[in-house]
Amino acid sequence: MSEVVAVPNGEDFVRQAEPLRRELLVHCYRMLGSIDDAEDVVQETFVLGWRAYGRFEGRSSLRTWLYQIATNACLRALERGGRRALPSGLGAPSRVPHPLEVGGPDVTWLQPLPTDPADVVTAREHVRLAFVAALQHLPARQRAVLLLRDVLRLRAAEVAAMLGTSVVAVNSALRRARAHLEQVGPDADALYEPGDPGVRALLDRYVTAFQDANLGALEQVLRDDVALEMPPYATWFVGRVAVVGLLRARVLDRPGRVRLVPTIANGQPAFGAYLAGDDDGYRAHALHVLAVTPTGISSIHVFMSPHLFRAFSLPPVRR
Repeated sequence: MSEVVAVPNGEDFVRQAEPLRRELLVHCYRMLGSIDDAEDVVQETFVLGWRAYGRFEGRSSLRTWLYQIATNACLRALERGGRRALPSGLGAPSRVPHPLEVGGPDVTWLQPLPTDPADVVTAREHVRLAFVAALQHLPARQRAVLLLRDVLRLRAAEVAAMLGTSVVAVNSALRRARAHLEQVGPDADALYEPGDPGVRALLDRYVTAFQDANLGALEQVLRDDVALEMPPYATWFVGRVAVVGLLRARVLDRPGRVRLVPTIANGQPAFGAYLAGDDDGYRAHALHVLAVTPTGISSIHVFMSPHLFRAFSLPPVRR
């Protein structure tokens, strides 16, 4: 029989820790690039925190203590697996809609994060797909230092204590991380907020064009340099001609084949895309995450993983 571990003030731990669950999840997502892995690590963090709460001496806030546990759990997880990527991080784009190449078995893909405009812990610039993808290029400890210092705004001494290192090492890692992120980070294009009236009008046009398979109307909402990425395919495309050509060939062959349901991912407009089945129903197919600028849609990330619909509270089938 396994031994039952007594945990002093376990109820008190749950009462104080539970309100922090969402922000810990977002932090772990930034570290790991995966909502699935982040949920597992947050669960591990709560179990470890619950067991150790009797030894918590209050030298830091409970919030900082839980971030320490979560960050180190993320670092252990990253030792077991590699970085998550988007197709644009693996190779050059194509400008012609030629056959698609699936990523190899050694590739693990970045996943989108469900977000909400009212969620104050998901500052939009720090959950954008481009930002999270750029973080994946950093060594794990540099990634942790950058997030703890520049996103969470913790002091260097706090971060050093959390990671078991020195302030000098933290400051050095932060300088290297900032320099590298400057090279691979997202561009400075201004993005519209998802609730902006201009965005809503443009997104309505995008939905109508997709559902009607109206390629001419779709072209009008895309920028000339629009990019399309579709994990698990490693092939990705740049340019309106290539993007529309690929969609024509693979998806938009007839009106009514696709139905789009709005949601928000990574602080950006997103849609659950359902494909018509043989039984008059529509089945979960892919999540579209859009970057919308004042000059049109600049990127479309299509995550072809129907299991992600659960995290976005989207049903697997719609009638």
